Amino acid sequence: MIKNDILKVEKLSKNFGGLLAVNNCSLKIKRGTITGIIGPNGSGKSTLFNLIAGSLKPNSGKVLFNNEDITGIPSYDLFSKGILRTFQIAHEFSNLTVVENLMMVPGNQVGENLVNALFARNKFKKEEEIIRSKAYEVIEFLNLKHLSNEPAGNLSGGQKKLLELGRTMMVESKLVLLDEVGAGVNRTLLKELGNAILKLNREKGYTFCMIEHDMDFISRMCDSIIVLSEGSVLFEGKSDEVKKNELVIESYLGRSEKK
Repeated sequence: MIKNDILKVEKLSKNFGGLLAVNNCSLKIKRGTITGIIGPNGSGKSTLFNLIAGSLKPNSGKVLFNNEDITGIPSYDLFSKGILRTFQIAHEFSNLTVVENLMMVPGNQVGENLVNALFARNKFKKEEEIIRSKAYEVIEFLNLKHLSNEPAGNLSGGQKKLLELGRTMMVESKLVLLDEVGAGVNRTLLKELGNAILKLNREKGYTFCMIEHDMDFISRMCDSIIVLSEGSVLFEGKSDEVKKNELVIESYLGRSEKK
């Protein structure tokens, strides 16, 4: 079965003063796949993610999601379209429990309106129970049941990454952008995190795009790997093809010079 494109980046460029961070970059992400983005420090990976996720506006070029032009649309509007992003450093509500963190995710809840909270309490309570039930399903899926009522600030780095992944499960995610999901995660939890991502992809059809430095992890996870260099696509292929490509090897040999 041929998978169509869920995301297209067309000739995207972004500069910061005299620095060209993303340079006429074009790429495609297939629906229902896990795609990796790698490259030396300074190759434009994070800037590209920020452009796709609506945190930055490009100087030129387009981003298409399901063939809709979403270029420059802010992240809170992309959230409602099903594009979610996790961060290298997890952004949890430290004083709220794991369950409460997940329950915060769905937008436009009845209780967010003061009038509804005061005068539509039955509707408010019914919705709250539905969301709470969903949160416990997510917790069960991610093997975090023993931490349900633990303040999120007490979790380890890897557990916080699992919680961030759980947030994407609380809404109808269509494309999830994972920014260095393996950073600061021990090998045991990284395996668990990888298993959860693969399960979401294979059983629920999630599409993932991930920035990652751990080549063993990204080789295990990804259908295709895109290599960036100096803000443009240098090479795209399977893990074995990427590792053998001379241009990729040469680019990585010079990575310590970039920042």
